[in-house]
Amino acid sequence: MHIAFGLPYVHSAFDVLAWLSSVAVFWFTSRRLLPVGTLPAEMVAHPGFYAISAGLGALWGAVFFGSLNTYLSGVHAIGFSMAGGIAGAIATIEAFKWVTGVRGSTGIAFAAPFAITVAVGRLGCFFAGLGDFTYGTETGLPWGVDFGDGVRRHPVQLYESLAMALMFALLVWRLRTGDRFWLANGFYIAVGWYGLQRFAWEFIKPYATVVGPFNVFHLVCLALVLYALLMIRRPATR
Repeated sequence: MHIAFGLPYVHSAFDVLAWLSSVAVFWFTSRRLLPVGTLPAEMVAHPGFYAISAGLGALWGAVFFGSLNTYLSGVHAIGFSMAGGIAGAIATIEAFKWVTGVRGSTGIAFAAPFAITVAVGRLGCFFAGLGDFTYGTETGLPWGVDFGDGVRRHPVQLYESLAMALMFALLVWRLRTGDRFWLANGFYIAVGWYGLQRFAWEFIKPYATVVGPFNVFHLVCLALVLYALLMIRRPATR
């Protein structure tokens, strides 16, 4: 079967689908999966402030780290990074909470939406082909994909999509059962899993390294994993 890559607007179409999926999942999570009182009262009273803060943080993080990676890799283009986006959103929300004095974890409402956003969005990266600069390095494995230049590469976009789809399913399952540990730490588990699996895939991407064998996203993902572990180990502050 022949797969057409690099189709016009294919990435944008999946971006819209990912956004719609995240909105639907956010509604379902907040209305059907989270018990009353799970979220801080300040967030319930002013959800728009959190959404705007997270959105702005995700935007600057995605563009900054994505563009930094493309520059270091010799590609003269503005980059957009999912890993940078989640790092930027977390940094902005934590700063917002510190300034406003909000106490308690606010991330659980965004855990499943985050997972489904990555799962769907990475499909767009896959079909966008070589122009998206998210493909993997050359491989002889039978599932290697030729994106149009005659070279079979790791479909790392699909690896990541599958990994986050599994996390999405796990999140929904544990939240439906009312698991107290997952209600308290589900967002941090999702972020930690994202950082861990993305860290692994970065070894099979054609990006420039900055420290030893590690590229920019290795460092970002390591920070995400450390953040997740720190927050899971600090239940008293949440």
